[in-house]
Amino acid sequence: MNMFVGVDHGTRAIRFASELKEFELRRDRAIKLSPREIIEEIEKNLEIHASDIELLGMSYSMGDAISKITPIKEVEGRGVKEGNGSGTRIGGGTKVFDAIQASSIPAILIPGIHRGNVGDPRMNIFSHGASPEKLGVCYHIYLKGYESFIVSDVSSNTVTVGVAEGEIVGALDACLFAPGALQGPLDLEMIREVDGGSRSADDAFSKGGIIHRVKNLDGVTPKSALALFVSMEIAAMAVLLKDHGFEFKDLDIFLTGTIGCDEIFRANIENLLACDPITVDKWTAAKGCCEIAKAVFEGEREILGVGVESTRSLMIHD
Repeated sequence: MNMFVGVDHGTRAIRFASELKEFELRRDRAIKLSPREIIEEIEKNLEIHASDIELLGMSYSMGDAISKITPIKEVEGRGVKEGNGSGTRIGGGTKVFDAIQASSIPAILIPGIHRGNVGDPRMNIFSHGASPEKLGVCYHIYLKGYESFIVSDVSSNTVTVGVAEGEIVGALDACLFAPGALQGPLDLEMIREVDGGSRSADDAFSKGGIIHRVKNLDGVTPKSALALFVSMEIAAMAVLLKDHGFEFKDLDIFLTGTIGCDEIFRANIENLLACDPITVDKWTAAKGCCEIAKAVFEGEREILGVGVESTRSLMIHD
């Protein structure tokens, strides 16, 4: 039996999914494990042996140093441009990446959505739109029969992706538009603090989220403020998709992430946008990465508009 595994490099935990089971490994625990122990955790919790895995789909950090789905052993610098991206660094995700790269498990690394592989060329104005696991989220939704949709992943940060006729045409990261709970864009005040040397740009981004910003605002709750900005971001993405031939009323709207799956938050989005958002759970990204691995193994050369590098080194379909 062919077995496939997907890995979602989340903010607080790394999530794994096969076609039958899922589990998550907290990043602060992963950093304490040896490479062999990490592989044993995968085997034990997914109830498989490493030798049974035909292909593993890995996501890691920003994924901005590669533009195509690439065999993991051919990737340098873990697929991240110099500087390691942004946000909180614990090290557990790095331990998992290195354990899989050094193992005998055939694996592919999934890229982020960024300048060079995003569908609408106008979005190349921005260097980065979405981290790799968002490709997994979109692919899982696509396989459910949805071809044109918007998905907003709302948790520590917020990322919104637009898909038109099975191609990712745009993506907005938290540093560009809507903040998340913890991370968010740099406003004028933060730019001055960075220029003044009182904080780094990464620290400003890591503390640019709603929770840090509403502390002294009377009558404003984190969820209500976040729902407003996420709704604005979804509406902005709908403008892009209208340019690709889709009216807002014809688009399916999806929410995921720790906050995105909250029913009160979903109801706020429904009220603000006069739509009926569909929530997908926290395993969606890992499941989608698993499904990407299966598709690549079976010979797919493109996933939602993102290309696949030669897989000869994996000795699978090329």
